[in-house]
Amino acid sequence: MTRVKRGVQANRRRKRLLKHAKGFMWTRDSKYRQAKEALLHAWSFQFVGRKNKKRDFRRLWQVKIGAAAKENGISYSRLIDRLHKAKIELDRKILADLAENHPETFKKIISQSQ
Repeated sequence: MTRVKRGVQANRRRKRLLKHAKGFMWTRDSKYRQAKEALLHAWSFQFVGRKNKKRDFRRLWQVKIGAAAKENGISYSRLIDRLHKAKIELDRKILADLAENHPETFKKIISQSQ
């Protein structure tokens, strides 16, 4: 049988992993073992971060809507309740944008919900 040299595949695998670790600090971007460990953690945090992003934006929208609602003399929870009862189906992202950039339109929506 002929001899099989496997250096090419191993080097390709290591190079690909080190490419993902580009920008990491200290030896975590240049040494294979440290880079592999760092990427295991980085990729798990990346997954969690995508979930937290949704949570954080919803909280931000709630704060923006609540502040604009208070200026118009109504609490956030009462406003959301009235919007549901009036069958006004605007999500929090749109409401927050209206509250921040178009306060007169937001005021009209509040009056429509009552």
